[in-house]
Amino acid sequence: MSTTNTSGRRKTAVARIYLTDGSGNITVNGKDYKEYFPTLPLQYIVMQSAEVSETIGKFDVAVNVAGGGVKGQAEAVRLAIAKAIVELDPEKKSVLRAKGIMTRDDRMVERKKPGRKKARKKFQFSKR
Repeated sequence: MSTTNTSGRRKTAVARIYLTDGSGNITVNGKDYKEYFPTLPLQYIVMQSAEVSETIGKFDVAVNVAGGGVKGQAEAVRLAIAKAIVELDPEKKSVLRAKGIMTRDDRMVERKKPGRKKARKKFQFSKR
Protein backbone atom coordinates (compact mmCIF):
# COMPACT_ATOMS: atom_id res chain seq x y z
CA MET A 1 0.00 0.00 0.00
CA SER A 2 1.21 3.48 -0.76
CA THR A 3 0.98 6.42 1.59
CA THR A 4 -2.41 8.07 2.04
CA ASN A 5 -2.23 11.70 3.08
CA THR A 6 -5.10 13.88 4.25
CA SER A 7 -5.59 16.91 6.41
CA GLY A 8 -7.91 17.85 9.23
CA ARG A 9 -8.70 21.23 10.75
CA ARG A 10 -10.24 22.55 13.96
CA LYS A 11 -10.31 26.23 14.97
CA THR A 12 -6.86 27.41 13.82
CA ALA A 13 -5.13 24.01 14.12
CA VAL A 14 -4.20 22.17 10.92
CA ALA A 15 -3.07 18.53 10.93
CA ARG A 16 -1.52 16.85 7.89
CA ILE A 17 -1.17 13.08 8.18
CA TYR A 18 0.59 10.37 6.22
CA LEU A 19 -1.03 6.95 6.75
CA THR A 20 0.84 3.76 5.80
CA ASP A 21 0.50 0.07 6.62
CA GLY A 22 2.19 -0.75 9.89
CA SER A 23 1.83 -1.70 13.52
CA GLY A 24 -0.13 1.26 14.91
CA ASN A 25 2.65 3.78 15.64
CA ILE A 26 1.48 7.39 15.74
CA THR A 27 4.10 10.14 15.66
CA VAL A 28 3.14 13.79 16.01
CA ASN A 29 5.76 16.36 14.97
CA GLY A 30 8.50 13.74 15.42
CA LYS A 31 7.37 12.61 18.90
CA ASP A 32 5.20 9.71 20.01
CA TYR A 33 1.57 10.86 20.34
CA LYS A 34 1.53 9.94 24.06
CA GLU A 35 4.46 12.27 24.62
CA TYR A 36 2.98 15.10 22.49
CA PHE A 37 -0.52 14.75 24.02
CA PRO A 38 0.28 13.86 27.66
CA THR A 39 -3.26 13.66 29.08
CA LEU A 40 -5.54 10.66 28.63
CA PRO A 41 -8.54 12.60 27.22
CA LEU A 42 -6.37 14.02 24.42
CA GLN A 43 -4.89 10.58 23.69
CA TYR A 44 -8.42 9.17 23.52
CA ILE A 45 -9.45 11.89 21.05
CA VAL A 46 -6.48 11.03 18.79
CA MET A 47 -7.25 7.28 18.89
CA GLN A 48 -11.04 7.65 18.56
CA SER A 49 -11.15 7.32 14.75
CA ALA A 50 -9.17 4.08 14.79
CA GLU A 51 -11.19 2.71 17.73
CA VAL A 52 -14.58 3.36 16.16
CA SER A 53 -13.52 2.00 12.76
CA GLU A 54 -11.77 -1.02 14.38
CA THR A 55 -8.43 -0.34 12.66
CA ILE A 56 -6.19 -0.06 15.75
CA GLY A 57 -2.75 -1.51 15.03
CA LYS A 58 -3.21 -1.70 11.26
CA PHE A 59 -1.65 1.62 10.21
CA ASP A 60 1.31 3.81 11.06
CA VAL A 61 0.49 7.51 11.15
CA ALA A 62 2.95 10.39 10.79
CA VAL A 63 1.39 13.73 11.71
CA ASN A 64 2.50 17.33 11.17
CA VAL A 65 0.30 19.63 13.22
CA ALA A 66 0.49 23.40 13.65
CA GLY A 67 -1.56 26.23 15.08
CA GLY A 68 -4.20 26.38 17.77
CA GLY A 69 -4.08 24.77 21.19
CA VAL A 70 -3.53 21.16 22.16
CA LYS A 71 -7.20 20.18 22.17
CA GLY A 72 -7.82 21.75 18.77
CA GLN A 73 -4.74 19.96 17.46
CA ALA A 74 -5.95 16.61 18.84
CA GLU A 75 -9.35 17.07 17.21
CA ALA A 76 -7.70 18.05 13.91
CA VAL A 77 -5.64 14.84 14.04
CA ARG A 78 -8.80 12.81 14.76
CA LEU A 79 -10.56 14.24 11.68
CA ALA A 80 -7.52 13.70 9.44
CA ILE A 81 -7.18 10.04 10.51
CA ALA A 82 -10.90 9.48 9.93
CA LYS A 83 -10.69 10.99 6.42
CA ALA A 84 -7.71 8.75 5.58
CA ILE A 85 -9.51 5.61 6.83
CA VAL A 86 -12.57 6.46 4.72
CA GLU A 87 -10.34 7.05 1.69
CA LEU A 88 -9.00 3.49 2.07
CA ASP A 89 -12.30 1.82 3.06
CA PRO A 90 -15.45 3.81 2.16
CA GLU A 91 -17.66 1.34 4.08
CA LYS A 92 -16.33 2.73 7.39
CA LYS A 93 -17.78 6.19 6.66
CA SER A 94 -21.25 5.44 8.04
CA VAL A 95 -19.82 4.19 11.36
CA LEU A 96 -17.57 7.24 11.75
CA ARG A 97 -20.35 9.64 10.73
CA ALA A 98 -22.72 8.12 13.30
CA LYS A 99 -20.22 9.03 16.04
CA GLY A 100 -19.83 12.57 14.62
CA ILE A 101 -16.16 12.11 13.75
CA MET A 102 -16.46 12.86 10.02
CA THR A 103 -17.99 16.29 10.56
CA ARG A 104 -15.60 19.26 10.43
CA ASP A 105 -16.34 21.49 13.42
CA ASP A 106 -16.13 24.93 11.78
CA ARG A 107 -16.64 27.05 14.90
CA MET A 108 -13.98 29.74 15.14
CA VAL A 109 -13.19 32.52 17.59
CA GLU A 110 -15.24 35.61 16.84
CA ARG A 111 -13.14 38.60 15.85
CA LYS A 112 -12.74 41.67 18.05
CA LYS A 113 -14.76 44.63 16.79
CA PRO A 114 -13.50 48.23 16.84
CA GLY A 115 -14.84 50.38 19.66
CA ARG A 116 -15.35 47.34 21.92
CA LYS A 117 -13.27 45.60 24.58
CA LYS A 118 -13.64 42.13 23.03
CA ALA A 119 -15.86 40.58 20.35
CA ARG A 120 -19.10 41.43 22.15
CA LYS A 121 -18.13 43.03 25.46
CA LYS A 122 -18.50 46.79 25.53
CA PHE A 123 -16.72 49.43 27.54
CA GLN A 124 -18.43 50.36 30.81
CA PHE A 125 -21.22 52.88 30.31
CA SER A 126 -21.47 55.82 32.69
CA LYS A 127 -24.72 57.73 32.84
CA ARG A 128 -23.27 60.66 34.80
